[in-house]
Amino acid sequence: MYRVIIKKKVLKSLDKIPVAYLSSIKETVNDLETNPRPFGYRKLEGFENSYRIRVGIYRIIYTIEDDILTVEVIKIDLRSRVYNQI
Repeated sequence: MYRVIIKKKVLKSLDKIPVAYLSSIKETVNDLETNPRPFGYRKLEGFENSYRIRVGIYRIIYTIEDDILTVEVIKIDLRSRVYNQI
């Protein structure tokens, strides 16, 4: 089982997400513990261990460290803004 680490700035950004999406996002992040490569995930080009998963109009950007069984959530934001300043 993987350990999920969520950056502080990501926790702050959750306050801005509408409640309608918040529960789905939290569920998806929690599911990364057991399956860090769920159906629909994509590897980000130009990054070694970075991936993204879709949750409605939002994207969750995260890294996977298989050797230490860690998933770190880097950013959660709208699709139009998430890829800026990763």
